[in-house]
Amino acid sequence: MRRVFRSVVITGASRGLGAALARRFAAPGVTLGLIGRDRAALEAVAADCAARGAAPRTGVRDVRDAAGMAALLEAWERTAPVDLAIANAGIAAGTRPDGAPEGLAAARAQVEVNLLGALNLLDPLLPGMRRRGTGAVGLVASLAAFRGLPDSPGYCASKAGLWAYGEALRAGLAPEGVRVTLVAPGFFDSAMGARWVGPRPLSLSADAAAARVEGALRRGAAQCVFPWPLGWALRLAPLLPARTVDAVVRRMAFQVRGE
Repeated sequence: MRRVFRSVVITGASRGLGAALARRFAAPGVTLGLIGRDRAALEAVAADCAARGAAPRTGVRDVRDAAGMAALLEAWERTAPVDLAIANAGIAAGTRPDGAPEGLAAARAQVEVNLLGALNLLDPLLPGMRRRGTGAVGLVASLAAFRGLPDSPGYCASKAGLWAYGEALRAGLAPEGVRVTLVAPGFFDSAMGARWVGPRPLSLSADAAAARVEGALRRGAAQCVFPWPLGWALRLAPLLPARTVDAVVRRMAFQVRGE
């Protein structure tokens, strides 16, 4: 059954997948809560959503700010109880310009945004969903959650943590009527993706990626992994000898140049 959502909150909504998701969920009668750090970009997305008949509301927030996120979300929850929360905000660091691996500060920032930022979204919203006995959560991880890549250990760790957290959350909340969908996309058009150096197998447009995520959320799917050939390859990698897989991922040369 295709689910209808009336109050949706999306983090990382100012560009990329978050902006594409906002536009796909925008419709008459839908209240959209758009959270991001770029005010101008966020307002532009909100204007597009309003043109589609939605009622957008924006919050310029860093998802690492737990208190600021809670204050914003609790206010939104009082006026239009949220029935879909999408934790999409994410950053990637990767190889430094001098070729050195990412340092502690970069790894910490990725964990704080990609993993703890999702928790800062959910913590204020889950009590209401559980009380009402309905609701949906989308956690945007990455195919990098399934296999550590040499040039982005902090990113892979943060997304693997989000995936594991989401699996536990999904099992725990299902009896209470709250569905959790774990999303692991591969390459798609985005500012983050443009910083990768190397091949981008089976890359999609941001809207094509958003269409897959939207469909999974409306179906209440447990997982949304794409593209499936790359997803299965990475998920089956642990069954092969570690040295063999290490050699393969080194040749793939996926690199993210640090900012």
